[in-house]
Parts: sequence; structure tokens; C-alpha cells
Amino acid sequence: MDYKSRLIRVMVCGMTAGAVSVFIAGDGRSAVAADAPAATKLTWSPEAAARYLDSREVWWQGWDRAQKDHGTLCVSCHTQATYGLVRPVLRERLGGHDVSAPEQVMLASIEKRVRDWNEVKPFYSDAVYGSGKEIESRNAEAVLNAIILANYDEGRNELSERTRLAFDHAWALQSQTGPDAGAWIWQNFDYAPWESKESQYHWAALMAVTLGRHCREVHPRGEVRISMPRPGDHYCGGPKVVPHIRILLDYLHSHFGEQPLVNKVVALWVDDYFPGVITSDQEAQLFGELDRLQHADGGWSLTDLGTWKRRDKTPLETRSDGYATGLVVLVIEETAMTSNRTERVTRGRAWLEANQDKTTGAWPAWSVNKNRDPQSPVGQFMSDAATSYAVLALEARH
Repeated sequence: MDYKSRLIRVMVCGMTAGAVSVFIAGDGRSAVAADAPAATKLTWSPEAAARYLDSREVWWQGWDRAQKDHGTLCVSCHTQATYGLVRPVLRERLGGHDVSAPEQVMLASIEKRVRDWNEVKPFYSDAVYGSGKEIESRNAEAVLNAIILANYDEGRNELSERTRLAFDHAWALQSQTGPDAGAWIWQNFDYAPWESKESQYHWAALMAVTLGRHCREVHPRGEVRISMPRPGDHYCGGPKVVPHIRILLDYLHSHFGEQPLVNKVVALWVDDYFPGVITSDQEAQLFGELDRLQHADGGWSLTDLGTWKRRDKTPLETRSDGYATGLVVLVIEETAMTSNRTERVTRGRAWLEANQDKTTGAWPAWSVNKNRDPQSPVGQFMSDAATSYAVLALEARH
């Protein structure tokens, strides 16, 4: 089915009552849930993963380069953003109720910067880092703040006031015209996959996933209806927000073909919430590529999901890694767990279960930019993200 026939149609109604509904016309494909497995002893350690991620967050909070004005912290894609995605999941798995101390520090810093948005300085200045870096860092921060805070609102009937304010800042910076309308000018230091030309699409897609998780309702006969508002929540379908969502989805659709595979995987995740972002042919081609690139050990390698070249001209790691494997397994579990995908996911989960470091609690991953010492603080950035996505994948069906 082509894009025009599955086109996302946004219809605003009920304006006088303050209720707005957005209906998404599409084929209504949704995940086919596997039967719940019998309770078995975990072959990986959530406790060890939590200890690793907490320790890395504490290190980040103490690192001199992460310190910003007004006593705040830089929000990083690899360490803080992925930590914010997974830590609430680990807390639930471990039966905890209180937000951990490292989380409290992170959230307090984000909230301070969101509330004092016009007073705090961008993370990077043009004077020190070159023209355009203030805009880039401001855009990236706004998106990351919104994603993290929305994740902490998971399970609530409505977005919190601080999260709505964070989205306001992000929408104000969203590009409205030009070839990249719908996206955000992203921080680019040529460090893939977080601060490079590929990152703009990646985080725009994760922004859409975040919105989808808060907005989606699935209705009979396969109709996917984004119902705005949900009980008690008028945010997603508000007349000021709908146009931003619409151009975001248009951007993701129109720029899909030029993306590296790692971004196409996240776009597939978006398509589960907003059918029409990718076409059926594009989806089939993507799955064909992922099938071909799955290693004999069951994992995937980030090296295979892009066209990276290291600055120091050293060869890229070709081994399976926790970042690529965790992300691919997670997205397939969340979007396409049909019978013909089960075997791929089973092998990917087996790789994840077998490759958590028994000492540190982390999953391995390696820089695609330099041959870094994976035990060094900076060399662990990829393992930070890998550990987060590995846990999300392993928890997806529990």
C-alpha cells in the first residue's frame, strides 16, 4: 500500500468542547503478542544492570565537561537520555518505588533548565565551538528534555506541567520550513551516531515514538486511532500541537530512504504508532536487510547498520554488540512479532542474555568514531546506550 493511500490524515474536531481528536488512517498493523512464557529464572541480572547504569550516571554528573551554568548538567544522548528511558523500567523490575538518587539529580537539573530556559546558556557557544553550535545544542537539548521527562510520566493520565513546558520549548525550535521541516537542527560534531548528520532523523523519530506511546489507542477492525485527548489529557491533540506532529511525521516519511539502517529501525518503531511513515515495500526491504545482517551468534553489529568511518582510520568492530542487538530486538518485539519474526527475536534475545558482563553488569559496544579503550570513562559511552537498550529489549515481553 503506497504512502498516499496510507497517508496520515489529521482531523481536528470538537473544538468548542476543548477536545480534539486525531484519527490516523492506515492498515492498523499491530504487534502480535506471543503467549506469556512460564516463569523462569532470569539468565541476566537486572540488579547488575542498574548498578552499572547508576554508577555511570554518577560519573557523568561529576565529570567536569558535563557541568553547565546555574549548577546544571549537560544532557547527553548516549548516557543520560538512554538512562532516562530505561531506569524506570529497571525500578519496576526490581520492585522499587522511589526514584534513585542519580535519577533525582538528573531530573532536578533537567527541570531547572526547562523552567529557566531563557536564563540558562546553551551547552555549547558559537564563540568556543564554532558558528551554529548554540542553535544545534539548544535544539538537541529541547528534544532530549521532552523525551526524558515524558518517559517519567509513563502511566500517568496526563503529561506533567514540567513535561508540557519541555515540549513547548521543543516545538518552538522545530524547523517549520525548508527541506528538513518537521525536524530539529541537531548537534553535529561528526561523532556518530549521537552527534552527527544521522542524529537529526534518529531523535526526530524517537520524539515521534515518545508521542505515540502517550497518544495511541487501538480500536476494532484494525483502525488505529490517535485519540486526543485521552481521559484527563488534552495535550497531544491540542490545536497548537497537531500541526507540529503532522510535519514531524511528514519529515520522517520523506527522508526515510536516505537514512542508515539504524535510523530506519527507529522509523519502523514510529510506524507502529503512526502507520504510513514507511511503506509496506520499505518495511519488507528493511526486514530483508536485518535478516541478512543478523550474525550466526544471534546478534547484530552497529557497524553493519551504517556507513561509518573512524577518524583514526582503524578498522571498525564487526562483532555483535549490545546497542545494535538491543535496539533491533526491541523494535521488532514492539512492532512486528509475527510468527516469521519469532525465531530472529529468540536468537537475538539469547545473545543479549549471554553477553551481559558478569562483573560490570554492562553490555558491550564500541565506538564507530575512534578505537577507544572500552574500559575508559569516555570509551563506555556506547556501553551505556547498549546496556539501556539491552534491558529494554529483555523486558519487552515480561
